[in-house]
Amino acid sequence: MHHSVLILLTLGVLTLAPSPVQADNCDRLPKPTVTLKRHQEAFSLDLQTSFRTLTLLGPTSTRPGMQVLGLTRGTAIVSFQTRIVSYVDPGGRWECASPQLTVTYGYSPMTVYVAREFPRGSCAWNEIHRHELRHVRTYQDHLESIEPELREALQKRFVTGDPWRGPVGQTRNRIQQELEERWAPYVKRMINKVDLAQAQIDTPEEYARVASSCGGEIRRVTR
Repeated sequence: MHHSVLILLTLGVLTLAPSPVQADNCDRLPKPTVTLKRHQEAFSLDLQTSFRTLTLLGPTSTRPGMQVLGLTRGTAIVSFQTRIVSYVDPGGRWECASPQLTVTYGYSPMTVYVAREFPRGSCAWNEIHRHELRHVRTYQDHLESIEPELREALQKRFVTGDPWRGPVGQTRNRIQQELEERWAPYVKRMINKVDLAQAQIDTPEEYARVASSCGGEIRRVTR
């Protein structure tokens, strides 16, 4: 799969009005939270691309002389939606703020290619398609497997128990900068750890099995 990363940042701010009864209204704020969501999207199927073009689009690790008959490509995405609930002191100098962070990650779009030389429903098409579905499942399984580690790291940083205190506006700017500079690259690295599992699918033995399947149909077409 080809990896690129799209990063979306959305910030919302809700400020509580001062209460004339309390000198410090920070205890009115909700606790900071982190919510993780896996992006769910069906893959699309491309049956119009030739195996020669797929070979050019395929991974650089493709062995010389080998033809790429099917391919799974996608764009890894991570989006951060941050709702900040804050209380500003009557003098307007400092605030306490509670970040409510939602992190969505996954692939969009994801495309499965089967070379156009193999008609849909043919034995060869079924073999190639079945192989590519293994890649799709591996990507989906990987997104699920990294969720606990992502949650632990993000909660350790952002779920502090108490609201954050500082000069007015500091929390919003601080979180935006940190998400862009630290957490987006971190999530990207975690997603890309899937490459090892994918390489274990594309073994020489698997290539040979698919190429020799269907009574030599694939070898005849790609010869």
